Amino acid sequence: MPGENLTRIEAAERRGAVQTHSYDVVLDLTQGAETFRSTTTVAFAARAGAATFIDFITRTVHSVTLNGVALDVAAVNDGVRIQLADLHAENTLVVDADALYTNTGEGLHRFVDPADGEVYLYSQFEVPDSRRVFAVFEQPDLKATYRFTITAPAHWTVFSNSPTPAPIFAGPSAGTREDASTWIFEPTVPLSSYITAIVAGPYAGVTDSLVSA
Repeated sequence: MPGENLTRIEAAERRGAVQTHSYDVVLDLTQGAETFRSTTTVAFAARAGAATFIDFITRTVHSVTLNGVALDVAAVNDGVRIQLADLHAENTLVVDADALYTNTGEGLHRFVDPADGEVYLYSQFEVPDSRRVFAVFEQPDLKATYRFTITAPAHWTVFSNSPTPAPIFAGPSAGTREDASTWIFEPTVPLSSYITAIVAGPYAGVTDSLVSA
């Protein structure tokens, strides 16, 4: 797969050109058994005029918009990286795509429990696999805040790095026609991408938080 592995030189060059601010990640987990919809809005600073790339392993990229300008998806996307040119000092990038579930423990792992027939999802991003779920400058020295908005079957529970909010009922989903709800999480503190996490399914869970003295 072209460009699948990030080299040390590429990471250093990108770190010198880009400073990430925030990611707003919207996931629709109601499309079916193979793919989920992923829309990422990234705010970042850059050297004016610089060129770089963002990581995203996808099945289909529907659109890429950089600073309000729609880019030619076929020209900038190879299924692993999305090329970005003529950057501004401050930038907003929006990528809308279909991403793939895995059953290998990478990215967003999907498991059907034979005991109850239910679907259980969990993420494993360490170190280079958040790019299987959303568009990301995936290297640990490019930290940012992350805000996840996740639509899933209404009877599921969804967990992430921020405390779990009350779900908002969304009605029947377009993909499966079963009732869905949306969980809108508060932004995280600045994190490396591999530390972010998503757990979704009919789980029973207990959450806690640390408060510094």
